[in-house]
Amino acid sequence: MEEIYMSEAIEQAKKALRKGEVPVGAVIVKDSKIIARAHNKRETKKDTTCHAEILAIKKACKKIKDWRLNGCTIYVTLEPCPMCMGAIKQARMDKVVYGTKNTKEVDLPLVITNSDVQEKECSRLLKLFFKKMRN
Repeated sequence: MEEIYMSEAIEQAKKALRKGEVPVGAVIVKDSKIIARAHNKRETKKDTTCHAEILAIKKACKKIKDWRLNGCTIYVTLEPCPMCMGAIKQARMDKVVYGTKNTKEVDLPLVITNSDVQEKECSRLLKLFFKKMRN
């Protein structure tokens, strides 16, 4: 079955290629059914976050009406970048299957220039939110 799902992701990548986008495609599967398909649209949308994985996650969440994608597997033609891996992790997907390794995203420079700016207030707000959620 993995071959079939990856073939679907490859079809999405081909769509991206035809549009002049980086040819990356993704599909999300739950209970042996494809629930979302997407391809890169960064150039088309003029939006740096329009990676195939992010777009597929948005579609899957909308389809199942939940941001939690437990029980889902994402099939993507290129190993996800750090942004996409973060989104996959936050969506709580069970598994990532990729077609080829991403050699461009190795050793990215850290963009953070300062941390702990108003750390106490930021921390307090988060603690307050989660305390309310748990009560």
